[in-house]
Amino acid sequence: MRLFTHAILLLSILLACNGKKKQIESVLAIETGIIEGVFNEESGVYVFKGIPFAKAPVASLRWRPPQSAESWQDTLDASTFGPICMQRKPQPFSMWTSEFIAPAGNMSEDCLNLNIWTKEGATDAKRPVLVFIHGGGFNSGSNSVPIYNGEKMAEKGVVFVTINYRVGIFGFMAHPELSEESPRNASGNYGLLDQIAALQWVQRNIAKFGGDPANVTIAGQSAGSYSVNYLVASPLGKGLFHRAAAESGAALLPSNRLTGNTLKAAEERGTELSADISKLRELSADSLLAFQQQFGPIVDGHFLPRPVHIIFAEGNQNDVPVLTGWNADEGNFMGPVQDAADFRQSMKDRYEEYSGEVLELFPATNDSVARESQLDLVSLLTFGLQSWKWMQMQNKTGETAVYIYHFTRDLPYTDEQQDYGAFHTGEIMYAYNTLHKSGRPWQKTDHELAEKMSSYWVNFARDGDPNGEGLPQWPATGVKEYPTMFLGDSVGSGSIPGKERLQLLDKIYSERLGD
Repeated sequence: MRLFTHAILLLSILLACNGKKKQIESVLAIETGIIEGVFNEESGVYVFKGIPFAKAPVASLRWRPPQSAESWQDTLDASTFGPICMQRKPQPFSMWTSEFIAPAGNMSEDCLNLNIWTKEGATDAKRPVLVFIHGGGFNSGSNSVPIYNGEKMAEKGVVFVTINYRVGIFGFMAHPELSEESPRNASGNYGLLDQIAALQWVQRNIAKFGGDPANVTIAGQSAGSYSVNYLVASPLGKGLFHRAAAESGAALLPSNRLTGNTLKAAEERGTELSADISKLRELSADSLLAFQQQFGPIVDGHFLPRPVHIIFAEGNQNDVPVLTGWNADEGNFMGPVQDAADFRQSMKDRYEEYSGEVLELFPATNDSVARESQLDLVSLLTFGLQSWKWMQMQNKTGETAVYIYHFTRDLPYTDEQQDYGAFHTGEIMYAYNTLHKSGRPWQKTDHELAEKMSSYWVNFARDGDPNGEGLPQWPATGVKEYPTMFLGDSVGSGSIPGKERLQLLDKIYSERLGD
């Protein structure tokens, strides 16, 4: 009876569009069944939440590439977010208040789901699609973080998608027995393969939501930005996206987590947990979370056949327009700083023959100056230098444009909060126009900046160029010229900040890579 009812409902949906343009509705038929979302009459935006894009990666599918989602018979309730992937209980910390944190109440290994926001209109509207990949250091995060809400972006004309992917031990553990199981002789990077599966789902289904599968932008922040960089480098990403927006993160120099993280090294770390993968598959998810190891992407020979910098140097990346940048105060998340004497010594130990040049540009004449130098160095090494190197390599081996930004707005804070400046992740609420998801004491400047930034991001998703009517001109970079868009109390282009520092660090780390 259920199957009969399902068939009748599907037939009625198909007949309803016979002879006229089919309109997006709350009830839609996709490849695996019928879903029912929610329509906001005030904004004219539909939202569909918790749509499975792959089968639950549990039992024998734990630590295996994602499998196609199973069909369902009854109409799927897509009015609420699906489970977040397994991770330690999310909770606010440091500068990241609740609006930056994944909801903690619904956590499961069965978490490969996505959310879609789209404006009312015809299904053949061919709107640009923006697929946002969350951050969280590859060990936390979810597609349902409040500031990832896509309603405002949908109002501006994009189909906005947020995705989940496996994190931590579930998403990135490698093991020799897992590699032996694989026809590709590879393991690890399951979270990145989840992202590929989500993008493949978008190619097959997004037209039902008014989106254009031939105009997809991948975007992400922090670990999501690293993910964007990996996807651009990976041969598996070919044809799945057409622009890339990366906020604070890439993997082009050895100041990041990917360096030296080979399949062999990752397999050895996996065997430290157990030599028998079947025993690990028998453990509960909570038991696996108790392991203290940190996990992340590796050069596995499959998703990443070679290190990212080599793929780019040889011009084998997916050549798409790139928008990338970093924030002024990214270093504020670092732990205790060293005093001046210890900092000078650590620079001598780390940079050896280059230590004099480094200390000239990152001085340590006293403890206060040394503190600022350390914050700046962490910010550049972790984020700014990666954006710089991506820009440099894309301009050398690619044919598409690169647009670079520097976010400088000090986020407002309440009496109960601290001033962290333009901190890591702070730009998201502006880029995707989600200030309304936070209780911070926003000012007129913040709302104006959010309108401009979100318009830049929408324009980039639509055309591969952030420029548009009524916005300050954002010039593309070149091989020798590095105009940068400053996004803060005022908006306008200028010279890239810290150019001498970036050039020195690039020289040092490129030499260590053998470039």
